[in-house]
Amino acid sequence: MFQLWGKVIHNNRILCDTVISDPTEDTRTHKIFHCLEKICCELDLPNPIWLDTNIRQFQRYKKSKFYQDSFIESIEFDYLEIQILEE
Repeated sequence: MFQLWGKVIHNNRILCDTVISDPTEDTRTHKIFHCLEKICCELDLPNPIWLDTNIRQFQRYKKSKFYQDSFIESIEFDYLEIQILEE
């Protein structure tokens, strides 16, 4: 089962976090997008935009950080970090 962990970080502290599971047989990319959307909905956050740096980080480390430049709206935290827990 695919699991994605989302954490909202401010001043090096986790403000809130959640783990979203996706048991479907969809592609890995679709699972990531679907879980990220659910994380943002559950934590009441705007959906971030994937930049080239996010894509490279995620491909290399199975995690990525979304800073203010990834959001259209202003955010009141330092960054949103997502990480694959299980594939």
